[in-house]
Amino acid sequence: MGDYDEDTAFLGQTGPYFWTTFFLLNTVFVSTGFNGLYIVFVGATPKHHCLIPDVNLTEEWRNAIIPFTIVDGEEVQSQCSRYRLDVVRNLSAEGYIPGRDVNLTNLEQERCLDGWNYSKEIYQSNIVTEWDLVCDDQWKVPFASSTLFVGYLVGSLISGQLSDRFGRKKVVFISLGAQCFSVLLQSFSHSWRMFCIMFLFVGASQISIYISAFVLGTEVLSKTMRVLFTTLGAFLFYCIGYMTLPWIAYGIREWRTLLAVLATTAVVYIPLWWFIPESPRWLITQGRVEEAEAIVRDAARKNNVEAPSVIFKETELQSMPPSRTYTMLDVLKSKNIRCITLMCLLLWMAINIGYFGLSLNTSNLSGNPFMNCFLSATSEVPAYVVSTWLLKKCPRRALLSSFLVIGGGVLLLIQFIPDTLQNVALALEMTGKFGFTIAFSIVYIYTAEIYPTVLRNVGMGMCSSAARIGSITAPYVIYLGTYNKVLPYILMGSLTIASSVVNFFLPETLSKDLPETVEQMQECQGLCHGPKKRKYIENGGSVNPPVQHEDKSDVHP
Repeated sequence: MGDYDEDTAFLGQTGPYFWTTFFLLNTVFVSTGFNGLYIVFVGATPKHHCLIPDVNLTEEWRNAIIPFTIVDGEEVQSQCSRYRLDVVRNLSAEGYIPGRDVNLTNLEQERCLDGWNYSKEIYQSNIVTEWDLVCDDQWKVPFASSTLFVGYLVGSLISGQLSDRFGRKKVVFISLGAQCFSVLLQSFSHSWRMFCIMFLFVGASQISIYISAFVLGTEVLSKTMRVLFTTLGAFLFYCIGYMTLPWIAYGIREWRTLLAVLATTAVVYIPLWWFIPESPRWLITQGRVEEAEAIVRDAARKNNVEAPSVIFKETELQSMPPSRTYTMLDVLKSKNIRCITLMCLLLWMAINIGYFGLSLNTSNLSGNPFMNCFLSATSEVPAYVVSTWLLKKCPRRALLSSFLVIGGGVLLLIQFIPDTLQNVALALEMTGKFGFTIAFSIVYIYTAEIYPTVLRNVGMGMCSSAARIGSITAPYVIYLGTYNKVLPYILMGSLTIASSVVNFFLPETLSKDLPETVEQMQECQGLCHGPKKRKYIENGGSVNPPVQHEDKSDVHP
C-alpha cells in the first residue's frame, strides 16, 4: 500500500470536510467525560448513623443513644454502632437521665440492627443509601468503582481487534449504543451485584468508544488536523463532558434518574452516523478501494478541490511483504529494555493511581462536592494546553519529573494543612490534579519515543496494562481515607515522588531520532549507564517529529 497522505495531499490540510469531521468526532468524546465518573456521586457516602426505631424513649435518651467516637482527632457520632436498644429502653422507662444518672461509657454497644438514617442534605438517594454500603459493607463501594476500570481493561483488549475486523466507524457507534444500554440497565439495578456487572460493561463500551474514535480521527484527518485532534481536541472535549457531569448531578439528586438521563443523551449521536465517514485507510486494507475512493472524492467536493481520476494506484495497493512479529518475550531478552520497561510500568501505574484517585476523591473533600468535581475537571483544561506547548520545547525526562514532584509534593503537604484552612487543602488537591494530568500527557509521548518501532506497540500495550492495574487500585487507595483521611495523600504522594526519581534513569528523547530496531534502542542509555549517543539515521533509522498521542484511553474513558 502506498503513502495515504501523499495520495490524498490534493485535499489540503484544512477545509470544511476536515473541520466538520474534526468537530463531529470530538463531540463523541463528550459522552466519555460524564459516563463512568458519575460513581463520584452515585457512590458517595452521606452522613449517617444507626436508625432508631419508633420506640418509647425520652428525648434525652433518643439524643444520647448514639455513642461518640474519635475520628481523625475529632469527636463525632458513631456511624456503625449504638447503645443496646433494650437496655436504653429500660433505663428510659425507669426515668434515668443519661450522663447524670447513668455513665454512658459503661453501657454495652451493638451494631445498627435496624439499618441507618442517611442525611439527604446533598443526595436524595444513591447506591450507598439504597443498599446500605456502609460499615461492614463499605468495601463494596471501592469494589464497584474498580469494576469500571476492569471494564476498561476488557474493552481495550477487544476494541482494537473489533475495529480492525468490522471498521472504526461501526465500532464507535455500536459502542455508543452499548454504553447507552448498559447505563440504562444499570439504572434499573435491583442489587449491588447487578450494578457492578453493568458497570463493567459501561467501562468496556466507554473505552471502546474512546479508542475507536481516536483511531478513526487519526486515520481520517490530515496531518495538520491530526496533530490538533490528538494533542488537544479529544481531551478538551472529554473535559467538556467531565465538567458537565457535576451540573447534571446537581440538578438530579436521585441516582436512578441521573443514570437514566445520562444514558438517553446518547440519542443525540444517532444523526452523526450519516456525517462521520469510515476510515479510507481501513477500507483499503480490506480491499474495498472503491468505497475508500468514494469517501475521498466526497471530501474533495466538500473542500472545493478537484480529485484526480485515479486516487489509489493499483501498484501501490500490493500487499507488503510479511515482517517479523515481536512479542513481550523480546522485551525480556535485553537487560536494558527490561529495566526501561519496568521503570515505565511503575510510572504509568503511579500516574494512574494519582489521577483517578484524585478524580474519585472529590466527593470526600470539604465543601460542595459538585463544585469540587467541576474544579477537578476544569484543572485539566490548562493542563492539556500547557503540556502541548511544553512538549514542543522541553526535555521529556526533566519535564516529567518536575510535574511528578509537583503532583506528589502537594499531596504530601495536604496532611500539614489545618482543618481551618480547607480551601488551601482544596487548592493543593487541584494543583495535584493539574500535575498528574500533565504528567500523563508527557509519559504517553515519552514512552512512545523510547521504544523502537518494532517494539512500540508491545511496549505501549504493557504500559497500558500497568495503567489499568493502577486505575483498578485507585478506589482502594481512596478507601484508606475511611481509616485516616491523610493516608491516601501520603500513599499517592510517596509513590509519585518515588516514580519521579525512577524517571531520571530513563533516556532523554527530545530532538533524538526515533529508534527503529531493538539494537538502536539499546543505545539509548539512562543516567546509570552514562551518556552514550548515536545517530540512528546512520543505521537506517529515520528522523521523526515528536510522537503524537495515539490513544489516551488509559487516562480517560
